[in-house]
Amino acid sequence: MSQEKVDRYKEEKKNRKVIQAKKKRKVLIEKICAGAIVLALVCWIGYSAWDSYWDSVNNRPVTADVTALDDYMTSLNAE
Repeated sequence: MSQEKVDRYKEEKKNRKVIQAKKKRKVLIEKICAGAIVLALVCWIGYSAWDSYWDSVNNRPVTADVTALDDYMTSLNAE
């Protein structure tokens, strides 16, 4: 049993660089994927908010109270 542990340790020690490289690669891929997902979510939320805002701005009716201007024009024409 002890010899098996020693052999396993020697094998791990021999392949330590390869194992560490695989772990680093896996962590890097996970970070890239997580960043891509977060970026996609932020872009989607931002676009949805922007689109909702512009839809509400463009569909709003424009009203203006021009009675003061009409009164002023009438007073100018009366003189």
